[in-house]
Amino acid sequence: MTAAVGERADPLVRAMPAVFVLIWSTGFIVARYGMPHAPPMKFLAWRYALSVAAFLAWALLARAAWPRDRRQLMHLAVTGILMHAGYLGGVWAAVKAGMGAGLAALLVGLQPVLTAIWISTQGGRVGARQWLGLGLGLAGLLLVVWQKLGLGEVGPLNLAFATIALFAITAGTLYQKRFVAPCDVRTANLVQLAAAFAVTLPLALLEREGMRWSLADGSLNPQLFGALAWSVLGLTLGGSSLLYLLIQRGAATSVTSLMYLVPPTTALMAWVLFGEPITMLIVAGMALTAVGVSLVVRPSRARP
Repeated sequence: MTAAVGERADPLVRAMPAVFVLIWSTGFIVARYGMPHAPPMKFLAWRYALSVAAFLAWALLARAAWPRDRRQLMHLAVTGILMHAGYLGGVWAAVKAGMGAGLAALLVGLQPVLTAIWISTQGGRVGARQWLGLGLGLAGLLLVVWQKLGLGEVGPLNLAFATIALFAITAGTLYQKRFVAPCDVRTANLVQLAAAFAVTLPLALLEREGMRWSLADGSLNPQLFGALAWSVLGLTLGGSSLLYLLIQRGAATSVTSLMYLVPPTTALMAWVLFGEPITMLIVAGMALTAVGVSLVVRPSRARP
């Protein structure tokens, strides 16, 4: 009750979920922004390494608690490989292979729908509203993908990469809920990112393309440095810190309810920044998907 009253009384706290969604949406924009100047795995390896250093400094200064159980360290490492290396690796590889930021966000935004399907296959109960949401979400996705096929944006390779990202974030979320005990978000992120770095680095060394740190005239490449700086400071540190504050203040449920706004927000940003086309059918498809995912994630009302 106290947290709810505090959220209504403090405009800053009420704005936090929306700000978090905006920050999360920029993750796909950064991929689109940075990929012309770097191969995906090399960029992510740098991102993970710098993020580990930042979280290590933060954890040491704050004297954050470390997981003492070796099993928890292993579980955190698995979630890091799935939710960072697998998810981000798939998204960035898909964008590098020509997929737009808006479509990438839409595809991986179906994670709650895929989770509902998994629950139903394991004997869990999925209500009629969730199944309706599943149908609407898939219909909206097919509508958007069909339009993108006509625009030449979707191919077998980038669709495969995006699908890997979708399955990785879904598996990572289910694994974390099942095996990871509550722990300090700073040290947990550090362990996850270190595991993601260990998996991504060998793949980065296999990439022939190099990081374009400088332009043809010898000056520093502001686009690459800007993308890397925002990935570390804005997304990894800023996004994680904001989520930490939201959970502490009891507003995490607001974040969940707003997450289905990420794909249309990303599509709008991509249209403004990169000129990614938005047709009426694409808008209709995204709206269908947003409604569908919202029906899936909305909690059921308890019967008296």
